[in-house]
Amino acid sequence: MMSTNKVKLEALLKLINSAARVAIEEYEKAGGDVPSIDSTEPHPLDNANDQVALKSTIRTLEGACAQLCTTLAPPSHTAINLVQVYDHACVRVALQENITDILVNHPKGIHVNELSKIVKIDARKLTRLMRLLATRGCYNEVETDSYANNRLSLILHSENPVRHMIGLHVEATAKGAAVLYETLKDSKTASSEDPDHAPVMYANNKEGITGTFFDWMRQESYHRSMRGLNGIMGSLAVLTHFPFEKYSTVVDVGGGIGAFSLPLAKTHKHIQITIHDLPEALVQARSVWARDCPDAIQENRIEFAELNFFTQIPIKGKDIYYLRNIIHDWPDHESALILRNLRQALGPHSRVLIHDYVLRELSRKRAEAEAASLGTVLAPEPMLPNFGVGNIRMYQQDLTMWILHNAKERTLQNFLELSTAAGLKLEKVWDLAEACVLEFSAA
Repeated sequence: MMSTNKVKLEALLKLINSAARVAIEEYEKAGGDVPSIDSTEPHPLDNANDQVALKSTIRTLEGACAQLCTTLAPPSHTAINLVQVYDHACVRVALQENITDILVNHPKGIHVNELSKIVKIDARKLTRLMRLLATRGCYNEVETDSYANNRLSLILHSENPVRHMIGLHVEATAKGAAVLYETLKDSKTASSEDPDHAPVMYANNKEGITGTFFDWMRQESYHRSMRGLNGIMGSLAVLTHFPFEKYSTVVDVGGGIGAFSLPLAKTHKHIQITIHDLPEALVQARSVWARDCPDAIQENRIEFAELNFFTQIPIKGKDIYYLRNIIHDWPDHESALILRNLRQALGPHSRVLIHDYVLRELSRKRAEAEAASLGTVLAPEPMLPNFGVGNIRMYQQDLTMWILHNAKERTLQNFLELSTAAGLKLEKVWDLAEACVLEFSAA
């Protein structure tokens, strides 16, 4: 008879095998073949709006693989892997020097000596950076010390919106993370939820830079990074999973240049859209819509309305009020204020959609109770019920919100406390495999 521990390992192996097979089937259905680590162009599924089926199986695959490795590897091996990570520093170099853009012109590869002359970085040091990234599967070493792009490195191209989100992490987030401990020990910042006291601003203040991280929101690069978040989180799956065909009006609260609204306008042309945001964001939005979706402007399907969601009530009586990655930017007091103002705009049949990460419970007993009452999805045993590393991005994003905004991602219970106090009633949880859409009505 196998020991209990061995039974768990065998179960993890079965989950890995079955999840990998489902992923292969998803790739084959979308493009006829599966990608390889050396693929030199995107797979059709890479840019699909609806990746829910793929993401659902990948979170099981990643979570089970990591749990198996952590169980079987020596603890010291795993512990050092947590901290001896310099990928972000190497990616920063690649971004700053536009290495992916350069390699587009060298599809068969370029020797690091030639690349060194273009980017003006010592060839010996550049080799070490490229070697580490290629070992991670980002770039392909086609011959000794000669590198070409692959499917993963193409994400770093200057025209890919995901690049801007990656740039945000290797610059601002890395800077704030370096002083996270110091903010916990400084009496001024230790218990503060003031955005001015976010770790990134703590680091900036040491350099004489004042203000808040939201100053970035005046730059189009920040809004482009929000469009990149669509691809990372699979956010646009909401366009096919939520029944927008039943509704005629949508208000995009804090919608920026239209990371959600632009695809919505192209997918559901019957919907009248209102983008609410601050004046400087709407100036950029009008320019982007004129370029990327002029039909919506000509057909009067889009309107831009200034709104400070702390002091003003959104346009009243619309069908859907959509907030994507808004609440997580703010601590509880400010988030509650946003929702209370929003509640005053709702008609009897209005719905509020909050599209964010929802942190999962690590206790299986609590996770099972939540799943039974609210329809959330939990991982099969013997995996951690929150899918472990398969859902790691939401926990990393929680730290990102702390570092940049002194804010946070929330559990479902956290959302219920905020929404109930604001007079909202949870109707349904739409699990899109990475993030969730929480659908509320007026209580």
